[in-house]
Amino acid sequence: MKSVTVSPAAPIFFWSLVSAMAGFLFGFDTVVISGAEKTIQTLWGLSDTLHGIAMASALYGTVIGSVIGGWPTDRWGRKVTLIWVGVLYLVSAVWSGLAPEVISLIVARFIGGLGVGISTIAAPLYIAEISPPERRGRLAGMFQFNIVFGIVIAFLSNYLLGGIGADAWRWMLGVAAAPSLVYLLLCFRIPESPRWLLTRKDDRAQGVAVLRMIQPEMNEGQIQTLADQIASAASAGRARSEGFWSSRLRAPILLAFSIAFFNQLSGINAVLYFAPRIFELTGLAAKAALLQSVGIGITNLIFTFIGLWLIDRLGRRTLLYLGSFGYITSLGLCAWAFFTQHYAIVPACIFTFIAAHAIGQGAVIWVFIAEIFPDQHRAGGQSLGSFTHWVFAALLTTFFPRMVSSLPPGWVFTFFCGMMALQLVWVHLMVPETKGVPLEKIEKQLGIV
Repeated sequence: MKSVTVSPAAPIFFWSLVSAMAGFLFGFDTVVISGAEKTIQTLWGLSDTLHGIAMASALYGTVIGSVIGGWPTDRWGRKVTLIWVGVLYLVSAVWSGLAPEVISLIVARFIGGLGVGISTIAAPLYIAEISPPERRGRLAGMFQFNIVFGIVIAFLSNYLLGGIGADAWRWMLGVAAAPSLVYLLLCFRIPESPRWLLTRKDDRAQGVAVLRMIQPEMNEGQIQTLADQIASAASAGRARSEGFWSSRLRAPILLAFSIAFFNQLSGINAVLYFAPRIFELTGLAAKAALLQSVGIGITNLIFTFIGLWLIDRLGRRTLLYLGSFGYITSLGLCAWAFFTQHYAIVPACIFTFIAAHAIGQGAVIWVFIAEIFPDQHRAGGQSLGSFTHWVFAALLTTFFPRMVSSLPPGWVFTFFCGMMALQLVWVHLMVPETKGVPLEKIEKQLGIV
C-alpha cells in the first residue's frame, strides 16, 4: 500500500479550523435573529424598546463574555475555554428554540452571547499563538471567515425555513444546536497553546512537544531556542510587575480600542441584523428583502475570502485603507439614495458596503488585536478589544430601530459615513504594519520592551 504524506501544515490548519468554528457559531447565532425579529415582535406584542432589548440580548451577553473571557482563557487555558464556549452555544440554541415568552428568549440569547464574547477572546488568541509568523494572518483570519460563513448559513437557513409555518422562527433559532454539538466534540481533539503551557502553566515538556508539532521543520536545538525565547519574553514582562493598565501598554491599548470602536461605528451590525427591514424601506416585499439578505451573506463570504488571501500579502494596514475608502463611498451613496429617493441603488450600495467591511475591518480586526499585545497580557488585550466591539454593537442594535423610525434613513447612513472618514485618518496616522513580524518583535515595534 502506498503511504500518504501529511503536510506539516495539516495539524495547524485543522486546529485553527476547529478553533475558528467558534466563529461560525458566533456568526450564525448573532445574525439568525434577523429572520425571526419581526415575527417575535408581532407574536408577543413587543414595544420598540422591549423589542430592541430582545434583539440585543445576545450582544449584552457578549459584552459580559468579553469582560470575563480573559480570566478563564488565562486561568484554565485556551482549549478548556473553547470547550465551554461550545457548551454555552449548545444550551442557548436549544433554549432559544423552545422559549415560551420573551424573557426566556432574552435569557437564552444572553447565554449564547456569553459564548460569543468569550470566543472572540479565546479563539483568535489560540490561533495566533499556534501559527508561524508568515501564516498567522491567514490562519487567525479563519475566525472571521467562519463568522461570515455562519452569517451566510444563517441568512440561507432563515430563507429556507421562512415558509414552514407559524413556528418557523423557533426552527431558525434552534437549528444552531447541531453545529454547536459538532464543534464541542471537535474541541477535545486540539492541543493546548504552547505559549500558554510555557508561560502560564510552566509546563515546558508539554509546551515543547506542541512546538515540535507546529514547527516540524525545526531541529531539536531550534525548538528549545524558540521555547526559551517565548519563556524569556514572558519572564521579562512579569519582572516589570506592571498591570495591564500601564503606560508601557498605552500603544496597543489605544490601537485595540480604536479598531473595535470603528468596526462597529461603520454600522455593520445594524445592517446585518436589520437587513430585511432596510431593504423593505426601499419598497421591496418581505420575501424579496429576505432573499436580498442572503445575497449580503454571500457577498460577505466572497470578499472575506479575498481579504484572507491578501492579508499576509498586502498587510493589515493596506486592507484597512481599502476598507475605509469602500465604506465612505458606499455609505455616502446610500445616504444620497435615501435623501433623493433613488432607492434602486440601495441594494448595490449595501453589497459594496459589505464587501468593503469584509476585505478591510472584517479580515483584520481579530488578527490585529491578537498580535499587538505581549504574551502575559494577550488575553487581557483581546478582552479589551472584544469588550469595546460588543459594547458599541449592543448599543447600536438596541437603538437602531428607534433611529430608523425617528430619523430619515439618509441621516443614519450619513453618520456612519462620517465615522468611516475618521477611521481613514486614524489608519493613516496611527496603525502600524504587523505583517510577517514574530509576536515578540511586534512588542519592540510598539515600544513595549
